[in-house]
Amino acid sequence: MTEIVATNIISPLGRTTEQNFRAVACGRTALSHYGCRGSFPGPFTAAAFGPESIAELAVEGFTRFESLVISSVEEALSRTDVDTSSDRCLFILSTTKADVEQLGCDSSEDGAYLAPGAAARKIARHLGFVNDPLVVCNACISGVTAQVLAHRLLSAGYYDTAVVCGADCLSDFALAGFSSFKSLSERECRPFDIERNGLNLGEAAATVVLRRCVDAVQGCLAPEKSWKISSCSLNNDAYHVSAPSPDGDGALSAINETMTGRDCSALSLLNVHGTATMFNDQMESRAVERAGLSDVPASALKGYFGHTLGASGLLESIISMSAADAGTVPATRGFSQGGVSGRINVSAESRECCTADVLKISSGFGGCNGAILYSKDGRGCGPAKAGASEAKTLHTVRITPQRVELDGKISETDSTCGRVTLDGLYRNHGWDYPRFHKMDSMGKLLFAATELLVSACPFSAEETGRAVLLFNASSSVLSDRRHIASYSGESGFFPSPSVFLYTLPNVAVGEIAIRYGIKGETSLMILDGRNDHLMDAVVDATLKLSDAENMITGWLDCPSEDEFIADLKFLSR
Repeated sequence: MTEIVATNIISPLGRTTEQNFRAVACGRTALSHYGCRGSFPGPFTAAAFGPESIAELAVEGFTRFESLVISSVEEALSRTDVDTSSDRCLFILSTTKADVEQLGCDSSEDGAYLAPGAAARKIARHLGFVNDPLVVCNACISGVTAQVLAHRLLSAGYYDTAVVCGADCLSDFALAGFSSFKSLSERECRPFDIERNGLNLGEAAATVVLRRCVDAVQGCLAPEKSWKISSCSLNNDAYHVSAPSPDGDGALSAINETMTGRDCSALSLLNVHGTATMFNDQMESRAVERAGLSDVPASALKGYFGHTLGASGLLESIISMSAADAGTVPATRGFSQGGVSGRINVSAESRECCTADVLKISSGFGGCNGAILYSKDGRGCGPAKAGASEAKTLHTVRITPQRVELDGKISETDSTCGRVTLDGLYRNHGWDYPRFHKMDSMGKLLFAATELLVSACPFSAEETGRAVLLFNASSSVLSDRRHIASYSGESGFFPSPSVFLYTLPNVAVGEIAIRYGIKGETSLMILDGRNDHLMDAVVDATLKLSDAENMITGWLDCPSEDEFIADLKFLSR
């Protein structure tokens, strides 16, 4: 069982959870119209901190992103007695791009850039954490995934407390990327409305502090007051890396698994992703209706904060719990007339509700979906699965520029001029998958490694319970540099959607989900360096507290075209 003992939100609407919730309750928005920004020509609408707020939040020796995270975590921790120096306390950072704008177009221009894992370690040490931190980089559901991960690691007994912070800053990087998909709106977004025409970006940091309750006898600190994570689910719809399944199959599956054994009538409100894009809102409405939740009061919060990316799953969960405590369902700002085919209970006005369960759902690029149920009664907050067996390693694969190994046996033929190349592997094995040529180098590396694993242990078309959980250090640095060059170089402003897509490292995992019909959970996490003990803990907790029966997992890193490693294994239990 895990309970939430403290929260914080820092956004352009306020510095605390209370200030941000009051702003929402009053109908205030942080969205403003801008003519241009840096190398982004605009116009656009977004939620951004002003110069004074940026200066006030600055922490000496840290970047704006790092300062934002530190400020949010410190405010949340000030409300607790959590000892960050304990080896039973873990820091998890949820972000899509962290400090990516410090990254130059080539390695000589990187300057002070720190990869997400290194930035998280720097932040963690400043805050007194002694354990290596984890960075969750799972596109728009990163904040939901990070909470699920914390809940599992606590429930499985690896830690007693976890501090989870989600953050992203408004950047030319994100503006250029989303504009390449034609998904930005020049005016305020209108979730689920017939006139919706795109999303607004925002920046924020949001933090939850979670505590493990040892058993039902000990209970939680304030069982009648504290919110708890009752159940949760992650999956992949295995449909498309940049578009959701039209009928919301992935979101529906996440909802159904999360609500198993729970009474839908006990839901006080449903918080939806609600990006105000054509495909997302339509898909969510279908999933909500198919799940039988059409009558549950629903709320979308992007009209107040914009899409805060790595912070959104945390920020929107916190506001939703605050709203339930106040007995209200926040108005969906921007909504006027329904423009989706699925029946969903959104409203332009705030409404009264009882203080009961809150369900948060989210979806993102790479086909990923997630849901979390928060409650105050603690029902459903169970321990790891009884009798869960230890996972067995069935096959292993290792690919480096020097050699290829399958189950420890070296392949002497997969090389070109004495060095392994990813394109050479594809040709030599005669693989036939046209999407391979669209992938970035990390995607190609994962494809090759997975093909070799599957050749040793074929997937059945009817097989269920498959998951992919990977770790790396360099995120998607090669695609990041290419994307930056596409909008800030001498050639002008020409961002490519196909390049931007692969700046989300979990998209490589999404490609594998599509290739093999993997509809279990798929995630990518970033560390400052390989830590097998921490990786094993994450894998073990996932296998024990999810429906995954087998898993492809391991280390996958591609810091340059000539330097890469895939060290993966196929697990089964």
